[in-house]
Amino acid sequence: MKGYFYVFCTIFFTIYGQIILKWRLNILGGASETFQEKVKYLFRALSDVYVLSGFLSAFVASLFWMLAMTKLDLTKAYPFISLSPPLVFLMAVLFLGESFTWGKVIGLILIAAGTIVTVRF
Repeated sequence: MKGYFYVFCTIFFTIYGQIILKWRLNILGGASETFQEKVKYLFRALSDVYVLSGFLSAFVASLFWMLAMTKLDLTKAYPFISLSPPLVFLMAVLFLGESFTWGKVIGLILIAAGTIVTVRF
């Protein structure tokens, strides 16, 4: 049971990192076309505490994944990572105002169905 808790934590911290990064990068705006402006943009983004928390979250997710690998076979644990796209989709729609389309929902249902088949058989 601990192994699945570690997988859940991996997914949670992965999703947090993605949503926070997108939110802050939306606020910071896009990088310009010149090399110098891109470098300035990257330094500005890397000095943002929320962007840094997104990177830290990815690192923490990796630590939990390492723990999960000590408790579960890779073939049992890895399919659960495919739960990230539907959860990121839901969070992006709810918190970032991204578009909801039925095509995306159908694709995510197919991913979930594939996860269920992979884990069960």
